[in-house]
Amino acid sequence: MGFRVVVDFDRCESNALCMGVAPEVFEVRDDDFLYVLQERPPEELREKCVEAARVCPKQAITIVDE
Repeated sequence: MGFRVVVDFDRCESNALCMGVAPEVFEVRDDDFLYVLQERPPEELREKCVEAARVCPKQAITIVDE
């Protein structure tokens, strides 16, 4: 079973806390917008993605099992 990373961009403030936890999946670029580099990351990144969702101050990240 895999998982998917979903970001509610209406809530996201692009503060880069998620990028600090999981830079393989999240990136805030020079334009100050968050980009999801891997919408369906490998299972070995699940813990990092869950932690990134947990530290998001706006709770804009959801991890969805597929």
